[in-house]
Amino acid sequence: MAGDGTIGKACDVLEHVASFERPVRFAELLESSSFPKATLYRFLQSLTNQGMLAYEPDRQTYSPGLRLVRLAHTAWTQSSLAPIARPFLDTLSFETGETVHLAQLDSNQVLYVDKRNAAQPVEMYSQAGKVGPAYCTGVGKAMMAFLDGPALDRAVSQQSYHRFTDKTLTSEAALRADLELIRSRGYAIDDEEHEPGIICVACPVLTSGGRVLGAISVTGSTGRMDFNQLEAWVPRVRRVADQIATEAQAWRFPETRPNGQNNRMQST
Repeated sequence: MAGDGTIGKACDVLEHVASFERPVRFAELLESSSFPKATLYRFLQSLTNQGMLAYEPDRQTYSPGLRLVRLAHTAWTQSSLAPIARPFLDTLSFETGETVHLAQLDSNQVLYVDKRNAAQPVEMYSQAGKVGPAYCTGVGKAMMAFLDGPALDRAVSQQSYHRFTDKTLTSEAALRADLELIRSRGYAIDDEEHEPGIICVACPVLTSGGRVLGAISVTGSTGRMDFNQLEAWVPRVRRVADQIATEAQAWRFPETRPNGQNNRMQST
C-alpha cells in the first residue's frame, strides 16, 4: 500500500492472512507474500501482540484475532446497509422466490453485504462478504451509473475488463454506453455477463439527493426463466430500494455531505 508506510503494510498482512479463509501457517504466508521473511515475521508478531491476529501454538497457525473481529463487527453495523435492509430483503425474497442481493461499492468494486437464496437455490459466485467486479454485475453497474462525474471516472478507470463470458463488457466505451442506458431507465441488468446462465435486474439505493448507498438485485437462472419474467420484478425492486434508502437516510446515512458534493440521480 504505497504511501501508507507501516500501517499500510500491516493492513496488507492482515488482508493476506484473512484471504486464506482458514488458519494459515507462516510458510504458506511467506510463499505468497511480497515481504522478506524477517519483515513478515515482525508484522505477524506485532499484529498478534495487538490482538489483531491470533496464533495457535500447537498448529503454528495464524488467523484473524478477536480484536479485529470486534472492530469488523462495529464497522459492519455502523456503515453497512445490511441491518437496515434485512426485513426488506426478506420480503422481496419471499415475494419473488429468487435470489436477492444487497451490495455496496468498496474501492470501486462490488462488496456483497447480504444475500437471500432462491426457493430453489442456484450455485453462483456471490456470497455475503465477497468482493466481485463492478463492470459486469447488475448491482455494480446500478451503483456506478449514478455516481457523479469525478467518482464515475475513477470507478470506470479502476475496472479490469476481464472477459468472464462471451457477453462481458470488455472496454470503457462499452461500459459507459451501458451506464448511460441504466441512468435513463433507472435499473441495470446482468445478461450472463459475469457467470454463464445467471441473469439479474438491479436498482440503486439512492438518498433523496442522489448519493449512492448501495444496490439490490433479483437474480435468476436462464434454466428456469427469461428476461421478460425477470424484468417484471423491476418495479418491485425499485420500490424496495427506495424503502431501504428512506430508512437508511433517516437512521444512519444523512444527506449532508462535505463541500456540498452530491451524486447524480436522473428522474426515471
